[in-house]
Amino acid sequence: QLQLVESGGGLVRPGGSLRLSCAASGSGVQNYMLAWFRQAPGKEREGVSCIDSAIHVVNYGAAVKGRFTTSRDNAKNIIYLQMNDLKPEDTAVYYCAAGRNVRQRITNIETMCIIDDFPDWGQGTQVTVSS
Repeated sequence: QLQLVESGGGLVRPGGSLRLSCAASGSGVQNYMLAWFRQAPGKEREGVSCIDSAIHVVNYGAAVKGRFTTSRDNAKNIIYLQMNDLKPEDTAVYYCAAGRNVRQRITNIETMCIIDDFPDWGQGTQVTVSS
């Protein structure tokens, strides 16, 4: 089991940028798939990105592809979510998650890790995009 702590959320104007960080601690962090999910008020939690442990392949949700970038620093056990060109619809609580045996769901518009395969979660950080 990992402990995950997100940081970097805040209020930003449309078109602006933010970078979120997630610090992971526990045994064998390097063996875990790490991911970002988000949940807006009244909506289901959705996948933003997930990054594997070995070769750092990243999958992005269709809503953020081309605007968000996820990277991973295995030496520091941190993953980042660089969010550019933010839109009001990006307003949500953003969560970091970790799992070891993670499946992927492939559709016509995206390949995303399956949320049910992530047992470990951070407390979330609020991102608000508003003028």
